[in-house]
Amino acid sequence: MTDPGMKKIPNELRAASPVLRAEQASIAGPLLARSAQLVAALSLVIAFAVSPSLAQDNEGTLKIDVKLVNVFVTVTDAHGAPVPNLQKENFTLKEDGRDQKIAIFDKESALPLSIVLAIDTSLSTRKDLPLELISARKFAHAIVRPQDGLALYKFSEEVREVVPFTSDLKRIDAGIDRVRNGSATALYDAIFLASQALSRRQGRKVMVVITDGGDTVSQTNYKEALRAAQESESIIYSIIIVPIEASAGRDTGGEHALIQISEDTGGKYYYATSLTQLDEAFRRISDELRTQYLLAYYPTQRFSNSEFRQLRIDLLNAPPGGPYQSHYRAGYYTHKGSF
Repeated sequence: MTDPGMKKIPNELRAASPVLRAEQASIAGPLLARSAQLVAALSLVIAFAVSPSLAQDNEGTLKIDVKLVNVFVTVTDAHGAPVPNLQKENFTLKEDGRDQKIAIFDKESALPLSIVLAIDTSLSTRKDLPLELISARKFAHAIVRPQDGLALYKFSEEVREVVPFTSDLKRIDAGIDRVRNGSATALYDAIFLASQALSRRQGRKVMVVITDGGDTVSQTNYKEALRAAQESESIIYSIIIVPIEASAGRDTGGEHALIQISEDTGGKYYYATSLTQLDEAFRRISDELRTQYLLAYYPTQRFSNSEFRQLRIDLLNAPPGGPYQSHYRAGYYTHKGSF
């Protein structure tokens, strides 16, 4: 029986894109041609006046780029603890190998958070689910502030939004109480749909996935799930549940894919076999979200035709106590996919 408090997300993940039709018109007569030239010249003058970033390539083509790229960064020490109190001068940033000027630098502990907490309720997690829910409840109470929003998702053979984005802990608690086991696992569908929900949010966007790493029935594949997460600028943290009785020959394909998605979006992954390890993973995630840095920049002229731009951040003159490790998204897409 379907719980009326849960919102079922349809299995149809993508609507067919409408066919774009372009109409061409020709203008005859020297007077109209002259008018068109004047309008084009005036438009160019206006573009120069209002655009913060203009570049011209070797072939004379004018390129305008006003997109500010945001990169959230977490820096941890050798013990995995977040490193606070770094300054703008401690970071260098490159896009496709080219140095970029950091236009905005801030410590983002106060910026609102949008969090999707996605819980695997497939049959393979039935023994661990009660512990997962206990730990998830603690995490929600520790991390959610009045300016934040947390949405609760469950996924098994289908993906359901149990609680929409809210800072009301009573609603979140009630949703956690309604979570029950299903059968199969639609992990990639959950990441894809949660990313779509996060793409409509402002501020920092985070997804915490609790799962044993398997995927058996998703309509979305790995590449589509990863792209959706990257396009939404979501940071994915994975808590991978490993049963104590797990054999060395268990299927780890989905597990490794989840690890890669976490790393490519600037998040992390944790293994847990007990309530204590679950609580520790959630504590580390909470600590990192309170000590993130924002590096934002206007990209310089691009020479690559690739729609994916690779990012690299290095630490410069870091304080004593290293070695340090920076966690940030691998890059971003210049165009949204037609998902």
